[in-house]
Amino acid sequence: MGMLQELSYYLKSQSTSLPRYVLEQAVMTLLGGLPSIVGVGLRGIAYKALLKSEGLPLIEHSVRLLSPANIRLGKGVYLDSGVYLNALPGGISIGAGTNLMHGVIFHVFNYRGLPKAGITVGKNCFFGEYTCIRGQGGVRIGDGVYTGTQVNIAAVNHVFADPERFIKDQGITADGIVIEDDVWLGSNVTVVDGVTIGKGSIVGAGGVVTKSIPPYSIAVGVPAKVIGDRRDPEAVKRFNNAQVFFGELENLRK
Repeated sequence: MGMLQELSYYLKSQSTSLPRYVLEQAVMTLLGGLPSIVGVGLRGIAYKALLKSEGLPLIEHSVRLLSPANIRLGKGVYLDSGVYLNALPGGISIGAGTNLMHGVIFHVFNYRGLPKAGITVGKNCFFGEYTCIRGQGGVRIGDGVYTGTQVNIAAVNHVFADPERFIKDQGITADGIVIEDDVWLGSNVTVVDGVTIGKGSIVGAGGVVTKSIPPYSIAVGVPAKVIGDRRDPEAVKRFNNAQVFFGELENLRK
């Protein structure tokens, strides 16, 4: 691959065109590292010209955006420091009131022209620190979905059927992942390609979801197995007498 081809490939991995790349890099270089509420305010104004946003986005310092023209943010979306959004063809859409905490990665990584690539997130979701979502096969997440820290959601898998060839040369599959409304994924949960997690389900910390889970399930383990149903009073009995706390964030969203 010649130098011009390498530069062209690099540009496609960064932005939707050369003029936009120049503009995006200039704005993010000038404002990307500014700390405090001043930086948040200035980025909210300037970054609105780079991406599609309802109102001014709340973006902390050191957030990295690739192909921001393919990023859509709802009203009140918050991107904490160290967030990385790579919205190559297929794009990223994040619903109103959703928070991405420090180090969260949303990576479409669609270098192969996959038809379903992209990441779509609903309203009022929360993604804990260092959660990583890979959207080659398409990831669709509903409203009110919460994750703990270091959750991995990967809508892609490597083909390895031929032991005589390097795995990297055997291609990939990308069926997609659906996570319905009101799901809670505990810390270090992994969700593999081709899975649907039904509405209202909980997956315990460290679980590996390799098969679809029905709505309102309680699932734990490696691989994750359903051990209860949230609609069964006995399954949630130990929480009935627990003291429940609410904070300002819940009150603001009422």
